[in-house]
Amino acid sequence: GKEDASDEEVRQAAEVAQAADFINGMPEGLNSFIAQGGTNLSGGQKQRLSIARAIVRRPSVYVFDDSFSALDYKTDARLRVALKKETANAAVIIVAQRISTVMDADQIIVLDDGKVVGIGKHRELSDTCSVYRELVSS
Repeated sequence: GKEDASDEEVRQAAEVAQAADFINGMPEGLNSFIAQGGTNLSGGQKQRLSIARAIVRRPSVYVFDDSFSALDYKTDARLRVALKKETANAAVIIVAQRISTVMDADQIIVLDDGKVVGIGKHRELSDTCSVYRELVSS
């Protein structure tokens, strides 16, 4: 993330990333040991820590490549709401297979076998793109 980040910056990023509760539940909180490869964390916890590290850096472009796949739907929804506020002045690119993760995006690009088959908002794609409709119904 950002080596010189203050504890407050780290706490704020953890809140946005929906990681604060599990971090605070660890024996040493923010100073808890994380094993090589994060083997002492669940998949969702690892994803949330990675997101928190990105948030601490405050980049102008965020790329989340399947970064929400291990999250339950409630956590995913809370995270997206918090991220929207936090990343308001940045470009955000989300690669996802779960429609709920991208349905509020300004623009969705639908790929099928590496080819662009649809571009638009959720409602528009639901009406015009058969591949998107298949994803929505699956």
